[in-house]
Amino acid sequence: MTTLETGFTMDASSIKFGPGMTHETGFEAKRFGCSRVMVVTDPRLSKLEPVANAVASLKSEGIDAVVFDGSRTEPTDASFQAAIDFARDGDFDGYVAVGGGSSIDTAKAANLYATYPADLLAYVNAPIGRGEPVPGPLKPLIAVPTTAGTGSETTGVAIFDLVEMGAKTGIAHRALRPVVGIVDPENTRSLPSMVAACSGFDVLCHGLESYTALPFADREAAESPEMRPSYQGSNPISDVWSLRAVEMVAQNMVRAVTDPSDEEARTQMLLAATFAGVGFGNAGVHLCHGMSYPVSGRVKEFCPDGYPQDEPLVPHGMSVVLNAPAVFRWTGSASPHRHLRMSEAMGADVRDVDPSDAGDLLAERVIGLMRATGMPNGLSAIGYGEDDVDALVQGTLPQHRVTKISPRPVDADALRELFRASMTLW
Repeated sequence: MTTLETGFTMDASSIKFGPGMTHETGFEAKRFGCSRVMVVTDPRLSKLEPVANAVASLKSEGIDAVVFDGSRTEPTDASFQAAIDFARDGDFDGYVAVGGGSSIDTAKAANLYATYPADLLAYVNAPIGRGEPVPGPLKPLIAVPTTAGTGSETTGVAIFDLVEMGAKTGIAHRALRPVVGIVDPENTRSLPSMVAACSGFDVLCHGLESYTALPFADREAAESPEMRPSYQGSNPISDVWSLRAVEMVAQNMVRAVTDPSDEEARTQMLLAATFAGVGFGNAGVHLCHGMSYPVSGRVKEFCPDGYPQDEPLVPHGMSVVLNAPAVFRWTGSASPHRHLRMSEAMGADVRDVDPSDAGDLLAERVIGLMRATGMPNGLSAIGYGEDDVDALVQGTLPQHRVTKISPRPVDADALRELFRASMTLW
């Protein structure tokens, strides 16, 4: 007989929020006893003000700051390994990540594998990896996000492309959480509009998916407290953060994307990303994210505006939201009241909506926001077609960390229809 879960945990990083907070990076590093830190960023950001401010702050506190700028826009097993090798050789007692989720996730991996050396698949989520628990505490990691998207400054998750498989996977454990997230609105000023849009849809789907995920009490209990997953299912505390994040996105995203000078809108989107991170970091996400991993991992020739043009790329937030309308139409029947509450948070009048239409209404709200911010019209617009469906399904099936908390059980046939429904959205 299956034993169901009876409790949930709530973990989150300490957060500092406000303009100019990057200048307190050194104070935080010193507070945690750091004397030599690895600053993880990407080649573009390494030349810009957020990294310069963080490094200056560290040095002002007498901390040796060594910059690693090899983070990729979408990390791979190879880019993770490069950061891990750098960390192992550097004898660091702390880490500072400055950038989007890619840099923060790269720093998490470097910290983990330098502290507890192992082959890369040891801690990677099963069944792709072995899913071994992290053996103990890690070195302090301070995260300074520069995009209003991933919420990685609050979560214990690190995502990367496993190139040989053509899909994303990741590592999920509470020990990976940064000790502090320094959330500074000044660091998003240079964000291109398409990057702001993709980041914003990642925030939106974090909120929507965590709120509509399988309730924690409907999930099979873990064998031991140590094995309780980071993604536990929707729960009363995560619900509060996720709901507010969705409201903030609905109220601010179009302004933040279409008018980069609107500092209030971009500030609110950055705050929403952190709110959503607290929510989904404990509840988890489900099918929009699970289906997104092969969409990003199997990219062909698509190169979006605002991103590096040296190689094909489907940004994470774009790959997530292109699946979202089909997913919510399909999951609506599992929890109509929760889907209606999300539509209401996005501005819909739900008073006279039949519960059977809950999924359709939420899908239409998402599509409206996509159209207002210039998202492609479905997977076909980024190069996918019917011939790709089976490969996309096969890339999604192993993503148990997220597929297992779908509010409706999903199999290959259901995924096949969801991908087909995602080819064209309007």
